[in-house]
Amino acid sequence: MGSSQDDQTMSVLEEAERLKISCKHEESIVLLEGLLSSDPGNVAALEELADNELSMERYDRAVTAAKQAIALDNKSYMGHYILGVVASLNEDWPASHEELQLANSIRPNNPEILRCLGWVLYNSEKRVQGVVTLERSLNLDPENTLTLSDLGVCYFQMRNFTKARSLFEQVVNLDPENSRAKECLDMICSMHADSSKRPQDARVSKISEDAA
Repeated sequence: MGSSQDDQTMSVLEEAERLKISCKHEESIVLLEGLLSSDPGNVAALEELADNELSMERYDRAVTAAKQAIALDNKSYMGHYILGVVASLNEDWPASHEELQLANSIRPNNPEILRCLGWVLYNSEKRVQGVVTLERSLNLDPENTLTLSDLGVCYFQMRNFTKARSLFEQVVNLDPENSRAKECLDMICSMHADSSKRPQDARVSKISEDAA
């Protein structure tokens, strides 16, 4: 009986994961909430629920589910990761760094955790460490357009325009509809054709404001 229940739970979790990957977040959430109604202590279901809510930008709900997962299992790397991501969106860099560092210690060499951690480090006045961490993430997942874009913004702000241009070109090659990367690439190209420094500084500020 126990084995049958375990198989059914695993089947629900697998289907919820499939739906999440297909961006059918509401359907995934319905499955997970059904599972949690009968098994409220299911950490994996809480983690998946939090991840779905994060994708839907329902940050309060994501935080609630993540905190419940951590309360049940302090080694929930997904729970700490989600708390770190939400804190970074609020530009609470110290809290974000703490949570993402914890997630990274529990699950080392995860490219998504490293990407977010690198971005937070960069924005915490630890620019070199942030770029190195983002480069590590990119080495693990070389075609991740989010990591390429984050690195592009970092190098742009550091005025390494050649490197920034190369990174944004890779993004556009991988994702031709990426309007943010196209805009950044256009700015870099126009700067090369413009010898005036004032407009250049304005454009650097614009990309800084647009950075996620």
